[in-house]
Amino acid sequence: MTRNSPHAPRMAGDGRREANAATVLRTVLDHGPVARGAVAKLSGLSPAAVSRQATDLTRLGLLRELPELAGGGGVGRPQIPVDLHIGVSGGPVAGGVHLGVPGSTFALVDLRGQVLAHRTYPHDGIAPDGLPGAVARELRGFLDTHTRGRPLLGVGAAVGGWVDPAEGVVVRHQALGWRRRPLAAELARGLGGRTVRLDNHARSIAQSEILFGRPAARRSLVHLFIGNVVDAAVGLGGVVHQGPGAAAGDVAHLPVPDSTVPCPCGRSGCLEVTASNTALGRTAVRRGIVPEPDTFLVVDAAAAGDRRADRLLRERARAVGRAVALLLDVLNPDLVVVTEQSSVLEPEYLEEIRGAAIDLSHVCDDAERIVSPHAGPATLPVAAGTVLLNPLFRRPLETAEELLSPEVER
Repeated sequence: MTRNSPHAPRMAGDGRREANAATVLRTVLDHGPVARGAVAKLSGLSPAAVSRQATDLTRLGLLRELPELAGGGGVGRPQIPVDLHIGVSGGPVAGGVHLGVPGSTFALVDLRGQVLAHRTYPHDGIAPDGLPGAVARELRGFLDTHTRGRPLLGVGAAVGGWVDPAEGVVVRHQALGWRRRPLAAELARGLGGRTVRLDNHARSIAQSEILFGRPAARRSLVHLFIGNVVDAAVGLGGVVHQGPGAAAGDVAHLPVPDSTVPCPCGRSGCLEVTASNTALGRTAVRRGIVPEPDTFLVVDAAAAGDRRADRLLRERARAVGRAVALLLDVLNPDLVVVTEQSSVLEPEYLEEIRGAAIDLSHVCDDAERIVSPHAGPATLPVAAGTVLLNPLFRRPLETAEELLSPEVER
């Protein structure tokens, strides 16, 4: 067993070494390209510690020196900046897949969470039981086409419903009828043994905001996801809460003030039956706005000037805003991030969410605390990639050795 094996016994000082490496990597993420001396000042580490960790991170391919950016003509030793290993020079990449109900989204992302390639894969005609295998086959072809010789760290997968990331299992997904589905293992088999890490999509987006988004997200945030599945995530001090059994975030039955929509649970006004994409699509068909229950069609109709579609999207936005007000009052986070299709694409609908939330909230009068995800339309693929990248930024030395060793063997 080698010293760098993920199964090797931990040595004295490993914890401090990992913590220092994570600090250096995160500082470069926030400020790079940046000279090592500046990393020391920004991070509070000694110059010697920064130098050691930067050397290790460069050896692993996570950092690179940028001598072409060094200033010339100065006195003393030149300061050579370092940055994450991205861009035209290559560097490690992560695959990402978001498994929705109507389709999946594939992506290849770099160490800054930037999307290098993406595609959608409709699930038309695929039964839920056959979905993992079909998605894995398509994703493998996508990754083979787009990695172009770059080291592939593995794949992050995000999906709605109750997900246990430690086991890689979808505990419950109502829309797909899944129970205790070992999705991570199924995807890994279809990808030829590649590492696959799995999490709920609401938690994945929350972690993406913490890693790549606004600084306030690192203090505290609530993320509310409104799609075919409705769920939420809470982050405190840079950590996304999971709770026992990783069951945190189920807000499908959060009561929406003023909603009287009946819910299969026996109550009325629950968030999912009031504001989900499924509910929106059904209402749009009933009102004759679109021929089939497709949220994209409703958004497109509103963009084309259909006032009925616009009115329906504003109704949904206000319902979401009233739910946001409840979350604000209970948790009072620095930031509420709302992933809702129309407001991600059109700021006017975000203003509707903000207005309804501020009108009802007892603790928040600052509308700027309510935002759309930083990645905009690329939110889901970036979040899926973050499922894999987040452990890398928390424990870069150990994680990089573990993820890159299969690549070396190949």
